[in-house]
Amino acid sequence: MSKHLVLVGAGHAHMTVLKQLADFTAAGHRVTVIGPGPLHYYSGMGPGMPSGIYRPEEIRFNVKQMAISRGASFIEDLVVRVDPVCKELQLQGGERIAYDVASFNTGSGVSVNERIAAHEAVVPVKPIERLLDARHRIIDALKQRQLSLVVAGGGPAGREIAANLRRLVRDAAGTAEITLVAGERLLAGFDPVVRRKAERGLSRLAITLIEGQKVESAAGRVVRLTSGDSRPSDFLFMAVGVKPSSLFRDSGIPIGEDGGLLVNRFLQSVADPEIFGGGDCIRFEPRPLAKVGVYAVRQNPVLLQNLQRALGGGDLVAFHPPQDYLLAFNMGDGTAVVRWKSLVFDGRFGFFLKDYLDRSFMRRFQT
Repeated sequence: MSKHLVLVGAGHAHMTVLKQLADFTAAGHRVTVIGPGPLHYYSGMGPGMPSGIYRPEEIRFNVKQMAISRGASFIEDLVVRVDPVCKELQLQGGERIAYDVASFNTGSGVSVNERIAAHEAVVPVKPIERLLDARHRIIDALKQRQLSLVVAGGGPAGREIAANLRRLVRDAAGTAEITLVAGERLLAGFDPVVRRKAERGLSRLAITLIEGQKVESAAGRVVRLTSGDSRPSDFLFMAVGVKPSSLFRDSGIPIGEDGGLLVNRFLQSVADPEIFGGGDCIRFEPRPLAKVGVYAVRQNPVLLQNLQRALGGGDLVAFHPPQDYLLAFNMGDGTAVVRWKSLVFDGRFGFFLKDYLDRSFMRRFQT
């Protein structure tokens, strides 16, 4: 019997499903893909876009083309409410889309509160496309004066953004003070060897690291820290407070403490067997997962099989998160810090390895 599969969002966890859409349509099912735009940017390479290491076309997927060329429909819109009882999705534009099975891969975003929004040039690091606009604005500003750039967030994204801003300034033949406000500490939760290498990299790039403080508020071209100190800031990059949208909370669907769709080991909603999800927008009930792309990538084959079986019958397969995974930070200067199990190293080979793996992933799915 023909059923309707709706994919909401076309992030990393949906890539294999998108590539295999013809299998769904060949089985007689109708498929609709809903996304905010025709292109999806790969976050693993995103921090390299401000520096110019990567061109925009190198790090994005044309998800609209992927869908249409495989017999699916594409709707450019946002889902603002899910009605599990009527099995309908309400779109921002007012349309309601009925589904038999729905899968969500809507990622996460950076919420900018009113104390930060008063800044003259605040740049949330998600969605990734905003980094490209920031690159152009910074290049133009560097032609006029020396800049002060502040990055808020001591996680991998903040670390990579700060380093790549230094390369941007260098290649634009400009000058800028760059400050990374890391919160409690840089790369909290990572082993000391990784943190030390990351700290040395920041020092080598003449980036000021502030630990034990956060950006409390901002206005005009000034940021104020929790200590009460203030710093000049022509651009403020926000790499903190990354979390799923309020979609699932607003829809009354069970969520985790971060607002993500609460799913079981089959990546299936704990409350509704016709709803699935992957990537940053979910809360994996068996154990919390870090917001790193490797989990979304590994969820690809599980979502593919489970969506096929939810539509056509069969036992679902469980997702087993990897205990160890390769983690690599782009340092912006042609080097990277790499961690694989107990092995930690940095240097040009590290960036070569990261770049090779990232480009291999892109080649699998770019059309």
